[in-house]
Amino acid sequence: MMSRRAFLEAAAAAVPIVPAAAAAAAATAVAQPAPLFEISLAEWSLHRALNAGILENLDFPLVARRDYGIGAVEYVNSFFKEKATDQAYLRDLKGRADDHGVRSMLIMCDGEGAIGDPDAGARTQTVENHYRWITAAVALGCHSIRVNAQSRGTPEEQRALAADGLRRLTEFGAEHEINVIVENHGGLSSNGAWLASVIRAVDHPRCGTLPDFGNFQVAENEWYDRYQGVTELMPFAKAVSAKSHEFDSQGNERQTDYRRMLRIVLDAGYRGFLGIEYEGSTLSEPDGIRATHALLVRVRDELDADR
Repeated sequence: MMSRRAFLEAAAAAVPIVPAAAAAAAATAVAQPAPLFEISLAEWSLHRALNAGILENLDFPLVARRDYGIGAVEYVNSFFKEKATDQAYLRDLKGRADDHGVRSMLIMCDGEGAIGDPDAGARTQTVENHYRWITAAVALGCHSIRVNAQSRGTPEEQRALAADGLRRLTEFGAEHEINVIVENHGGLSSNGAWLASVIRAVDHPRCGTLPDFGNFQVAENEWYDRYQGVTELMPFAKAVSAKSHEFDSQGNERQTDYRRMLRIVLDAGYRGFLGIEYEGSTLSEPDGIRATHALLVRVRDELDADR
C-alpha cells in the first residue's frame, strides 16, 4: 500500500509545470465574483442543547463546521460567563476554532446591567462590566461585542443615557480595536428610528448596530415594522442577524420575507456576514439551522443571478 507521503509526492510530480503568465491568465479566467454575503452561526441557535449540557461552548466551533459547514461563529456570553477572564480557556476556545478553520466574529453580551441606567453609578458599573468581554473578544479574534441599549425614562431621556454609556464603552473598545454594536432587542431598542438616533448621538465609528430580522416587539401586542426597522439600522450595521422561527412547505420563513429583507441589507451596501439565529420550536435546532442556511443560500443565489 502506498504511504501518505508517497501518495502526496506522486500527486505533486503529476502536476504539470505551467508558465507563470499562463497560470495567472488561467486564474483570472476562472475567477468568480465574491458572494454577496457570507454566513455565520449564532450560538443562540443551539441554546437548548447548550443549556441541557448536550453541547459545550468549547465544541461550538467544531459543531458549526462539522455539522453545518459554517466557518464563522457568534458566541453568547451566558454560555461561558465564568470564563471571560480565563486566558487558558480563551486560548483553548480560539485554538479549537482555528483548528477547524472557523472565524470568531463577535460575542453577544447579556446580563451585565443597563447601559443607559438613570443611576450614574449603576451606568458606570454596567460599562465596566463589559470591559472583560471586550478583552475576551480580543483574545478570541472577534471584531465586536454586541450589547443592549436598556434604559428608563422618556425616549429622549433614554437616548441621552444610552448614548452616554455606549460612548464610554465604545471608547474603551476602540483602544482594543473592538466594535460595540447594539441589537434591536425588545422595548424601545426595537424602535428602529430611536435606536438609529442613539447611534448617531454616540457619533463614534466603532459604535454600530446589529439589525435582527425578528426582534421588533416594542411592547405587549405592539410591533415595529421589521422592514422599516432594518432599513433604519442598516447604515450603522457591522453585523446582521438572520432570525428565523418557522418555515412553510417551500422552505420560506413564515414571518419574514427573506428576499425583501436581504435586498434591504444589500441595498445598504452591506457585504459582511449574516448570522443564522434560529429560535423556532417546530423544527429541532439542527433542522432549523439547516433550513435557515438553505434559505439564505437560495435567496443569495437568486439575488446574485440578478446582478
